[in-house]
Amino acid sequence: MKETTKRIAEIIKKPMEELGIIVHNVDYVTENNYKFLKITLDKVNGIDLDTIVEATNIINPIIDKYELIKEEYILDISSKERG
Repeated sequence: MKETTKRIAEIIKKPMEELGIIVHNVDYVTENNYKFLKITLDKVNGIDLDTIVEATNIINPIIDKYELIKEEYILDISSKERG
């Protein structure tokens, strides 16, 4: 699955860069019997909810197009935590 998450990061990098967004992390995990594709994004000065929604609307069809994950999963796109 590591190769798959790496490939996903590669294919979404350019569309996200066009919005000034950095793909910080892509991970595929199981939590409470649910599979999650977790994508963490970042942006200079942080990301607001509208930007997360915009990114999700771009990322989701890209991932569907490439069909890299055959099983059901939940797409979880979030911003990098600021510390």
